[in-house]
Amino acid sequence: MPVMGAARFERFFRMAASLDVDKSDLKRYDEFLDAKIHDLFVVAKATAKANGRDVIEPSDLPVTKGLQERMHEFHKLDEDLDVAPLIEQLLARPALEITISEDTEARLPAIAGGLSVALAQAFKIIDPRVKNPGSAEWDHVFRMFELLL
Repeated sequence: MPVMGAARFERFFRMAASLDVDKSDLKRYDEFLDAKIHDLFVVAKATAKANGRDVIEPSDLPVTKGLQERMHEFHKLDEDLDVAPLIEQLLARPALEITISEDTEARLPAIAGGLSVALAQAFKIIDPRVKNPGSAEWDHVFRMFELLL
């Protein structure tokens, strides 16, 4: 990631949850996004197929109330930080042998942004005093999200 992009993500995590992240954290963050977006699309594919479609529509994505609220928080943060274009570049599209509609594609940065806010806030739930999450904290947060998504 370019230095300027890394700086924006570092600022994003500071604003979202008062966290200081570094380059190794940004690599973990990228892995987190790839895994969770893939998981959402596995469920979306099953929903589309169950409804007799070969195209994933936005309504197929399992966006919960909590994720929707984090997406709104992301939108507010993004107005100042402009990280949505960087998230768009990071997003890997899962190879699931199904078409993703343009509307669904357009929604992905907001969903990834909501997941990003949830990730940042999850560190503070696990340990309200954490400032610079280490490997153990990242492992705990990953495991927590595995339970939920």
